[in-house]
Amino acid sequence: MTSVAVLAHAGKSLGGGLPELRAALAGAGVDAPVWYEVSKSKQAPKKVEKAVADGADLLFVWGGDGMLQRCIDAVATTSTTIAIVPAGTANLLARNLGIPNDIEGAVHIGLHGGRRMLDVGVMNGERFAVMAGTGLDALMIRDMGDGLKGRAGKLGYVWAGARHLGEQRFALKIRVDGRRWFSGKASSVLLGNVGTVLGGLTLFRRARPDDGKLEIGVVTAKGLLDWGRALGRSVISDPERSPFVHVTSGRAFEIRLDRKRPYELDGGDRKPTKRFRVSVEPAAVAVCVASEMP
Repeated sequence: MTSVAVLAHAGKSLGGGLPELRAALAGAGVDAPVWYEVSKSKQAPKKVEKAVADGADLLFVWGGDGMLQRCIDAVATTSTTIAIVPAGTANLLARNLGIPNDIEGAVHIGLHGGRRMLDVGVMNGERFAVMAGTGLDALMIRDMGDGLKGRAGKLGYVWAGARHLGEQRFALKIRVDGRRWFSGKASSVLLGNVGTVLGGLTLFRRARPDDGKLEIGVVTAKGLLDWGRALGRSVISDPERSPFVHVTSGRAFEIRLDRKRPYELDGGDRKPTKRFRVSVEPAAVAVCVASEMP
């Protein structure tokens, strides 16, 4: 018998809300799952640790990418499997894994879908499943906050990003797998474990969440015109063909900036720093996916 637990961000919504989730689980034969609710994603790790210690084999996570990041950071390398119920704003991990944006479909995949071992990235000691970065993306996510995200949804990302398109670039140096790869000025640095990342754009077309590698992209765009060209290339073809975008992949990264900058992990903002150590942790967490996925 599988021991099922639910960890829900009480501030997130999808369909008929948490009552519908309870009903969907009960309809599938899970009458009394161990149930935890939190008001902020940073409260999740302690609940995850308790669920794992109490023997939960399957943990349904209700929330967005930030909630999932906190849970994956806590559950990685254990035997507990994560099932995603995408109740956030962007739901990028769910989108990349083909998890439907409805409660009944997500529950079905959690209970009857396949199990896929996913890599995670580790930035400055904290795991992420989708992306991590500094520069424009981090400023945008910092400005969004929970309040604007709740009021404006995806449009809030557009507004927050537009505010910083004229932001002064920063100098940085990047080493990939021990070799110097980039030195110069940039407006954004993004690491991806999957292809579809910031704003729902497919920026890393070769990315796979189980290939033992991470993708890294540096955007050198300066001002509205450059950014328009870079984003336009991302939408209509391949962002790597833009002169303002540099992409490679690797397993270990060292990034040094000329000054402290805020950064983000899976849509959650973190305090400024100017040095980042990033690595990949292969096959670190089991996640429920649609059975037909490769």
